[in-house]
Parts: sequence; C-alpha cells; structure tokens
Amino acid sequence: MSIYQSDIDSLERLRLEQNGRWNNIDPENVARMRAQNRFRTGLDIARYTAAVMRRDMAAYDRDPSRYTQSLGCWHGFVGQQKMIAIKKHHGTTQGRYLYLSGWMIAAMRSEFGPLPDQSMHEKTAVPALIEELYTFLRQADARELTLLFRELDSARKQGNEVMARGIVERIDNFETHVVPIIADIDAGFGNEEATYLLAKKMIEAGACCIQLENQVSDAKQCGHQDGKVTVPHEDFVAKINAVRHAFLELGVEEGVIVARTDSLGAGLTQKLPVSKEPGDLAHQYNSFLCTVPICSADDVNEGDTVIKLDGDLRKPLRLANGLYRFRSDTGEDRVVLDCINALQNGADLLWIETEKPHVGQIAGMVDRIRQVVPNAKLVYNNSPSFNWTLNFRQQVFDDWEREGRSLSGIERGQLMSAAYDDSELAQEADRRIQAFQRDAAREAGVFHHLITLPTYHTAALSTDELAEGYFGEAGMLAYVAGVQRREIRRGLASVKHQDMAGSNLGDDHKEYFSGAAALKAGGGLNTMNQFG
Repeated sequence: MSIYQSDIDSLERLRLEQNGRWNNIDPENVARMRAQNRFRTGLDIARYTAAVMRRDMAAYDRDPSRYTQSLGCWHGFVGQQKMIAIKKHHGTTQGRYLYLSGWMIAAMRSEFGPLPDQSMHEKTAVPALIEELYTFLRQADARELTLLFRELDSARKQGNEVMARGIVERIDNFETHVVPIIADIDAGFGNEEATYLLAKKMIEAGACCIQLENQVSDAKQCGHQDGKVTVPHEDFVAKINAVRHAFLELGVEEGVIVARTDSLGAGLTQKLPVSKEPGDLAHQYNSFLCTVPICSADDVNEGDTVIKLDGDLRKPLRLANGLYRFRSDTGEDRVVLDCINALQNGADLLWIETEKPHVGQIAGMVDRIRQVVPNAKLVYNNSPSFNWTLNFRQQVFDDWEREGRSLSGIERGQLMSAAYDDSELAQEADRRIQAFQRDAAREAGVFHHLITLPTYHTAALSTDELAEGYFGEAGMLAYVAGVQRREIRRGLASVKHQDMAGSNLGDDHKEYFSGAAALKAGGGLNTMNQFG
C-alpha cells in the first residue's frame, strides 16, 4: 500500500471514531494537507537537512566528484525560485543547498538600510531570514503537490486507474524543495554566550549548518576587505563549543559547524593569549607576531607589552589603536594552524577565505592540513569580490610565460580589455573558470562550492536591463520581450504569479472547508488562464 493511501486509511479510522461529528472532514483532503506540510517545525527541518548534509559529506569522502553547491539568497522568494529551477532543469535537488550570507543581510535586510558587512545589522535578522527561506521552500512543496493532486483528480474522473496509480507513486516519492542552508553567523555577534543564544534561534528556524569566523566580533570586517582582526584559538574554540552545545541541546546531533579562518588576509590581533609552556597553542599564535628583541630597559617605553618567546624577551609592535600586527609572511601558516585546531576541537568543515580563486594556492594549504586531519574538507567562497575574468586571464598569461609561449601583442595589464575576449588566452581562461569547481573539489578538498552574493548581482543586472528599455524607446516591449516572453519560453512557474503566491492552493483549501459553496479565484475570468 502506498504511503499516501495508508495516511488516508488511518485518517478515515480516526474520523469514524468521532461518531458522525467529523462527517464534513474528507480524510483524503487532510492527507493532502499533511503531505504539503511535511515539516512541522524548524527543528524538523534542521534534523532532516543535517542528515542530508552528513550523507553528502560521506559521499564526497568516497568520491570527490560528488561535491555540493549553493547560491546565496537574500529573500525567501529568491531561494524558492532557485530550488524550483534546479528541480526543473536537473531533475533533483540532491547536492544543491542554499547559502545565507551575512553580507546580504547587512546590505539588504537591515532596518537601518544598507550597511557594510561589519556585524552592525540586527542579529535577529539572521534567524528571521532562515525561517523566511524555509517558509517559501515549504510553499513550493505545497504548490507542486497541489498540481499532482489535481492531476490525480483528473485521472480518476477519466477512469484511468493506471495513470492514477502512477500519480500516487509520484506523490509518495515526491522530492522536497527543502534543502540544507549554510547559515552565516559572522563572528558570533558578541561573546560565546551571545553566539550560543543566536545559534539556538538559527537552529530553531531550521539551520543545520552554521558558519563561524575567527574575527573579533566587535571589529568584524568583510572577508575581502582590509583591517581584519583575528582572535586567539582559545576564543574561537569557545564559540565552536557554544554552537555545538546549541545543536545538542535542541536534539540536532548531526548539526554541522563550518570554521572559517580569515587569517590569510588578516594581519592584526586584538589580544595576546596566555602561553603556559613553550610550543603550546598560545605560544604558536604569539610567535607569528611582529616583535623586536629587548636588549635593555631602554628598549621598553611606557605602556609597552613585553613577552617571552623561545627564551628571549621581545616587544610586540603595537599600533596606535592598541592592535598588534602579525608578520606579513605568516598568513598561510596561521591558516593551517587555525584549521587543524578547529577540526580537532569540534568543527566539521573548513572555510579558508582567500584573496583570489587559485586551485594551487588552496590545495597547498589543504595538503598541509590533511597531513594532520586526513579527511579535512572545505566550503569555498566562489566570491563575486574576485574579478574572475582578470584572475584567470592572469593565471593563463603567467603559465604561458613560464612555458615560453609567445605572448606578443598581449599586455598583462590590459587583460580585461574586450579586445582579448575572442583570443586563445581568454578561451583558455574561460575553460579553467568552467572547470574550477570540479578541479578544486578533486585537487583541493573543496566539498562545497558557493557563491555568496549572486542573486544580489542578478537582481541589479536584470533591473538595469529592464529600466534601460522600459523608460526608453522600447517601452512596454522591454518587459514583454525581455521578461514575460522569456518566462513563458523557459517555462518559469513565476509567469503565473497568482499561482506562485498560493491562489490555487487557497482555492483547494476553500473547497475542502466549504465544499460547493467555496468562492474561488481560479474561474474562467482569471487572467492567469492566458498562460495555459
């Protein structure tokens, strides 16, 4: 017996127990509503998606070609349309997630208006967006199942039992649009207790995976900007522990923590950890500092800090704002130490924020990490902050120059010029961009590839194109030819925006509740019928 029919039968038994009081309730209608509302709470979602992510991580460990991907979404509708498109074009949501970017919350969802990515936005906006995304994904499930239920009713009216059984099988095997969200908690929005409290709200909203970075929370900067300040390892581990406690308290034992290190581009620290013996973690952290030897008391000025490193007294160089500077050649060493320590203290995945997309650079660091933690794997930011065209054209130029290939007529400083777009060099650069995710998954331990801000840029681009035409000579044709006709030709569900907003779903519910007396919106005068 199918799952769908079994649910109907159990509801029918429950209805009969009410001695006629529930005769107006159709068990099949209730079974349909249950199927459309598979996930009752955010914790249901978190537990389900955590299990999905853990299975994907194990699959990647067996076969690195099975990496996963996501796009950052700043609104529930954007996330919903992304997952609908994935199912339409690729037939499955497997291996495809959503990413929730702290940058986009700051820039687009704060009540203060657009803000820089410095954790100045309301932290409550983070769980609110998680809840919103899952509300829209669950509504996508309900809408798609509504279409299946209507197909089933039609098959039954036709007396086509073979077709009806096939549709019931599709209902039983329906693949949800609900997928894991990798959610950015920035640097934790305060101390470890603040991190724990926010993590709880994020998990209760449905988050199965929380990304935490090792910057100072009150001086947090965007990963691709200057002025980043990291915290000692002990401070970061305390916040990892806070997130893990939140997962365990809420019964999401398979919850995933992504430990992000910004050390490659962060040259500053706010405080010096206390070292208890040579070679301990605090000693290693302090050994990366810019220091000068102390030869006499005259080398120490009023208010200076002095530490003992490897038996010598040394003075860490301190800026006017009280921050300490790391040596410029220590970035990769600090990244490796950050990653190993995070994995050994409860993190599940790593995020190394880099200044360019270069497989060799990422692989060099991951190889060192894997000497200590063999199954280390990354979430990698395919960031729009990189100029991908320029970076990869430069990589090809440099490789060809080392190989002794002729580069006559090509100027490295002008590689963004459209004059090079049809060149062999540009074609090779595009080939490498196309293969970047596959190559990085295979060679550099990247389990998950994401683009943090893609839908920010697509919204800006599409709006620019529409505004240019609509307010110009094209007029209404700019919308019709550039938007609506393309929606129709591509089979986008959004062309029927009333249905997308729940009109048909609501009509079905009205009929469940009111029967023939239901006042429905989907009649012959509904202009949505023009779209087939």
